[in-house]
Amino acid sequence: MATWKIEISALAQRQLEKLDPPVARRIEKFLHERLSRLDNPRSIGEALQGSRLGEFWKYRVGDFRLIATIQDAQLLILVLRLGDRKDIYNR
Repeated sequence: MATWKIEISALAQRQLEKLDPPVARRIEKFLHERLSRLDNPRSIGEALQGSRLGEFWKYRVGDFRLIATIQDAQLLILVLRLGDRKDIYNR
């Protein structure tokens, strides 16, 4: 079983720190206890649609969305942005 390394971009870290502590803990738990332990992180995510967005994946954690890239060669999931589902795609 593969263990994926989770990295959070500086922007996503700032966004995470602005959330209520229980929500932030839920997202961190999802990343480190669920997503990092999967053999294939694409199995629970969804590819973003569009020519420029096809390399990005989204994950749902309640009403929040995490936008990430998956780097298979390094077994790395890089979280680029996170936020409420109503706001995340408008930036």
